[in-house]
Amino acid sequence: MSDTAQRLRLLKWLIVPTMLLVAAASWFFLDPGFRSQKPSTGVATVIPNDEFDRRVREYILNNPEIVIEAVQRFEQRQRARQENEANAVISSRANEILRDKDSPVGGNPDGDVTLVEFFDYNCPYCRRVTPIMEHAEKADPKLRVVYKELPILGAGSVYSAKAALAAHKQGKYLAFHKELMLGQGVADESRVLEIAAKIGLDVERMKSDMDDPAIATAIENNLALAQALRINGTPGFVIGDKIIRGAIDLKAMQALIRETREKL
Repeated sequence: MSDTAQRLRLLKWLIVPTMLLVAAASWFFLDPGFRSQKPSTGVATVIPNDEFDRRVREYILNNPEIVIEAVQRFEQRQRARQENEANAVISSRANEILRDKDSPVGGNPDGDVTLVEFFDYNCPYCRRVTPIMEHAEKADPKLRVVYKELPILGAGSVYSAKAALAAHKQGKYLAFHKELMLGQGVADESRVLEIAAKIGLDVERMKSDMDDPAIATAIENNLALAQALRINGTPGFVIGDKIIRGAIDLKAMQALIRETREKL
């Protein structure tokens, strides 16, 4: 688990006591009937702290569902806020998402609808969705595909992503990408060099280009963009104004493409 995930989990559990304290304090200060008693003299007497604590505890124990409801509502609002922020990124960073010069393009480069994929060569779900993307591309001559290297699964993934972008410099990105994504076995240096030779790349040039700072920067930019879009795993997709986190089947993918086209 990442440090960010650990912090979020800790925050989630801190939310409950914090919300209860806020609720209890609000109740105490806003409801005189709860924090005071009126004897026959008509003079209010403040409830002692231990009695206040006892009443709050008793209420919570008798109504535990309010804690669950409070947490669920908070999480719903958090998710909605995060989703709104991520969707806003699509508009504010459209050029980076759709027209970044360092991101290879497949399908019809002049297509009217763009499908953007964030992927890792060692992600099994990315490999499963690759034939689906190929099918969607072949069935739709107006579909444009943008590839975003997102190597998050170790050193082999980073090496493969750099090699793919180096292959792009030789005009063989798509051939390299499909061979590595559709092939068997782990994507690592050995597999990369095997595929590079198979598709006719200048292997020594590829190795040299992999050290180009521009390639490292392109990958770093993809990682930052994915984070802004709340894409924390692979695969992730952007189609029109929609963000899909995780694998998607052909029917759903084509439906989103049609929906996007209808809005043009």
